[in-house]
Amino acid sequence: MKVDVAPLGEHYEVAGRRLLLHRCGSGGSPVVFLPGAGLMAYDFLNVQQRIAQFTTSVVYDRAGTGWSDAVELPRTPNEVTDELRALLAAADVPGPYVLAGHSLGALYARRYAQRFPAEVAGLVFLDPGHEDILEFLPKEAAELNESLKPDPAALPEPTSAQLEASRDALLGLYANWPDGVREALVDKHLTDWRTAVLETRNFETEVYDQVRAGGALPDVPLVVLSALGANPHWAQFASPELMEQMLAGIKALHASIASSVPRGEHRTLDGAAHQTMHLENEDAVVEAIRSVL
Repeated sequence: MKVDVAPLGEHYEVAGRRLLLHRCGSGGSPVVFLPGAGLMAYDFLNVQQRIAQFTTSVVYDRAGTGWSDAVELPRTPNEVTDELRALLAAADVPGPYVLAGHSLGALYARRYAQRFPAEVAGLVFLDPGHEDILEFLPKEAAELNESLKPDPAALPEPTSAQLEASRDALLGLYANWPDGVREALVDKHLTDWRTAVLETRNFETEVYDQVRAGGALPDVPLVVLSALGANPHWAQFASPELMEQMLAGIKALHASIASSVPRGEHRTLDGAAHQTMHLENEDAVVEAIRSVL
């Protein structure tokens, strides 16, 4: 099944699929945004346009997400990074790149840097996932989180009232997005809401295994940004006290990621939400990328 018309960017063919890529700005090391699960290229339009004021800035949709062609999910980090490398070549975006990955996208950015270190000029991890996360969380939290993993096939369709409430919230969230893009993005979020669950079904197997076995990161500048606001998913099972312990564990995990490379730096965003940290803290994200550049 082919994708519908995208309001911004162009489609490039990679391995028989059309993938959406939107670039703006010019010169310098291109900054490439890798969205987290459930997010898409246009979710990062605000920071992409800010970065484009001083270098080339790229957002894209992985196959199976957003305005790129469908593919069976989940996929492995090797598949995703092969695809990204081929897409950047097809779109004539030369490296080396600064990879700005959010959540699952940060794991993919790490895998890209492990596999193609000469093509990476810097890294920015936005509240990144990590294969050792359970070692930093309280045992109680890890057990409860495991019991709440959703089955995509069992997830009920949202009611019309829920959809309307979600639409209003999303329209407010993207109020400053260009006309046409805002409405299209909101519609995508409301229709493709299962994507986040589908993309992360192999999170603790193939994704973690390939990154864990991939070796060290190259010696490039790295900034790790932690969103330390309450996590809505955790709030389903965690008391305020347990939530505080879990966020402290995430903070320690992210600090360890930053300290794993000579030029790593850890920064925290108190009160920021995981999924919307780049919207609520646009300046901090832009500054992190600027400092890596």
